[in-house]
Amino acid sequence: MRKHPVIFGMFILLFFGGVLYLSFYKAGLNLGKTRGFSLKDKIGVVTVEGIISDSKEITDQLDEFGEDDSIVAVVLRINSPGGGVAAAQEIYNAVIELKKTKKVVASMGSIAASGGLLVACAADKIVANPGTITGSISAIMHFANLEELLKKIGVKSSVVKSGEYKDIGSPLREMTPEEKIIVQELVDDIYNQFVDVIVKERKISREKIMELADGRVFSGRKAKELGLVDYLGDMGSAAKLASKLAGREGKYDLVYPPKKRISVFDFLVESMVSKISNTLKEKTGSKSGLSYLYYY
Repeated sequence: MRKHPVIFGMFILLFFGGVLYLSFYKAGLNLGKTRGFSLKDKIGVVTVEGIISDSKEITDQLDEFGEDDSIVAVVLRINSPGGGVAAAQEIYNAVIELKKTKKVVASMGSIAASGGLLVACAADKIVANPGTITGSISAIMHFANLEELLKKIGVKSSVVKSGEYKDIGSPLREMTPEEKIIVQELVDDIYNQFVDVIVKERKISREKIMELADGRVFSGRKAKELGLVDYLGDMGSAAKLASKLAGREGKYDLVYPPKKRISVFDFLVESMVSKISNTLKEKTGSKSGLSYLYYY
C-alpha cells in the first residue's frame, strides 16, 4: 500500500514534537516542578522542616540551585524549632555562600525558632507570618541522671578513665561543681556564637540583643517590631519579594528539588525507616547534646 506523503510528513512532525515535549517535560521534573517546561522565571524553594539533625540534604539542594542558571532566586521555607548546633551552622553557611550568586528570602512558617532563626538570618530578607513562633535565641544542653534509679534496682557502675573530666555528663552520677562550670562555659560559647550572628545579620546592637536573648519566643508581628524579621506575609509574599530582589517583573514558577525515583517497595521501606528514625530523634537523641532548639 502506497504511503501518502502528507500524512507521513505529519506523522514525522508529531513524533519529533512529542519527543521534544517529553524532553522539556523531563527537564521540568528535574527542576522539581510537577508540570512541564515553562518559559517563566524560576524561583527555587528549599524547605527546612522539623528538628534540624543533619544538614547534607539541605546544603546539597542549596548548592544545586546556586549552580542552576535558570533559578533567579531562592526561597528558604522554614518550619523548624531548631536542632543541632553544627547542622544549623552548616545550613547557615550554605545560604551565605548561595547569596554570592542568588537572592535568598527566608519564609517562616508556623515556627522558626532558635536554630530555625539562625538559618533565616543568613537570607537577604526574612518574611514571617504574624503568628509565627520565632526567637528562642539560646543554647541548651541536657544530661540524664539515672544514679538514683540504678540504686533502686541494685545496679552499680565502675568507670576507668584517662582524664579527670572524661565522663562529664555521665548518666551514672551527678556532675561535680567543677564539671558544671566547664559545661556552662561550653554552652555560653555556643550561645555567644548565636548572638554574634544575630548582631551581624540583623544589624542590631549587642546590648539590645542581649535583652532579648534569654530563650524567650516572640510572635512574627512582635519579631518585626524588634527587627528580627523584615516583613509580615506568607510563602507567596516571600516568593514575590525574592523575584523583586532579583530584578524580575514578570510571573514566575516555584520549583522544588527533584525527588528520588525509587520502586514502590523501596519507598515503603524508606518511609518506614525514616518515620522510626525521626521518632527516635524527636523523642531521644535530638533532644540530647548541645542544641539551638526550642522545646514546645
